[in-house]
Amino acid sequence: MSRVDHTPAAADLLRRLRDQHGELMFHQSGGCCDGSSPMCYPAGEFLTGDADLHLGDLAVDDGFTVPVWMSRSQFAYWRHTHLTIDVVPGRGAGFSLEAPEGVRFLIRSRLLTDEEWAADGADAAPRVGPA
Repeated sequence: MSRVDHTPAAADLLRRLRDQHGELMFHQSGGCCDGSSPMCYPAGEFLTGDADLHLGDLAVDDGFTVPVWMSRSQFAYWRHTHLTIDVVPGRGAGFSLEAPEGVRFLIRSRLLTDEEWAADGADAAPRVGPA
């Protein structure tokens, strides 16, 4: 089961950002305000470690995937959810690559279905460690 997905609008923006910056990654922290928005970085620019979990990869196109990481503390709250990365108008504050585009990424979430929860396992956690 995949815990993460993206909208067509997010895929379009990710293609443009890849053309400008190369391979990409997302990190979802547990901060407040814009610190709780998904942040898009050039791959490897945000260093992940033991406090981060790899939720999965967004399959944007054949051969173009974007890994999505989340802080372990944030996952403790969101472990029952499926996350979809979307794009909305407006500028967020922070270092995310989309800021100059006049848009920002955001997370839309829904509870996992009983079937998804059973397939993933109640105690299953994503992979831990550096990217």
